[in-house]
Amino acid sequence: MTADQSTSHASSLKTRLHHPDIVVAPGVYDALSASLAQQAGFDTVYLSGASLAYTKLGRPDIGLMSLSEVNDTLGHIRERNDVSIVVDCDTGFGNALNVMRSVRLLERSGANAIQLEDQTYPKRCGHLKGKSLVSAGEMAGKVKAAVDARDSDQTLIIGRTDAIATDGIDIALERAHAYYEAGADMVFVEGIRSAEQIAQVMNAFQGKVPIMANMVEGGDTPLQDAYSLQKMGFSMVIFPGALVRAFTFMASRFFETLKRDGTTDNFRDQMLNFTELNDYLGTQSMLELGQQYEDISR
Repeated sequence: MTADQSTSHASSLKTRLHHPDIVVAPGVYDALSASLAQQAGFDTVYLSGASLAYTKLGRPDIGLMSLSEVNDTLGHIRERNDVSIVVDCDTGFGNALNVMRSVRLLERSGANAIQLEDQTYPKRCGHLKGKSLVSAGEMAGKVKAAVDARDSDQTLIIGRTDAIATDGIDIALERAHAYYEAGADMVFVEGIRSAEQIAQVMNAFQGKVPIMANMVEGGDTPLQDAYSLQKMGFSMVIFPGALVRAFTFMASRFFETLKRDGTTDNFRDQMLNFTELNDYLGTQSMLELGQQYEDISR
């Protein structure tokens, strides 16, 4: 992908975030999942750090992923897919200097928006207990470093705070405001517990900056549909780990069936066959493309 193409994706995302319609970004973790989301009609996806930990490591979201692993996955997604990509950059993988390096690498690999959070490192999932935070000043400095490091102002910086879980809604709003003042293009108050807290977030930020929502099945925030969140005033909603939860449920049933029956035949109505998968992947067209270059001297 060219730099112009990346800017085009980012520009359209930046514009959409200021439209009345909410941007819905399903969580993805590789090129195939992102392409399935695009095929379903989504124009924006969320590269979820949690989903990467679940699928690449088979581990929980407790800060085990590295920048290189996130960046490599982003590169594969961008090569395969023409969508806007919001990247979960955790804490920026260190201090402000690490944040700057992270932003530069991710932007060059095709990120259109980069999310940073104010937890200490190693972090943990926003819906797990036992989190701790860096100071508000340190995190504001990280946001400013991210803004300064990006090559294009069309690459969005998202400032996330996890302070509701540690200090309550009032401190969370103070922190989110500090990140907005430091240059964040969107604010993300994680772990909202109630309609009252949603109203407080909207009173503080609606009309000033786009506001992001996070839907986690079984998490702290009551599950809402995108239209309801749009009416509340949110500009974007992510469903970061939903696909992994669906996949894990399906895969568990698949393996149970195979173990019990000794065949995949009894699961075939819930699978693509070999030909159908290759049709989706475009195998034949890729082989034909390769043949055009096999011997151009003839």
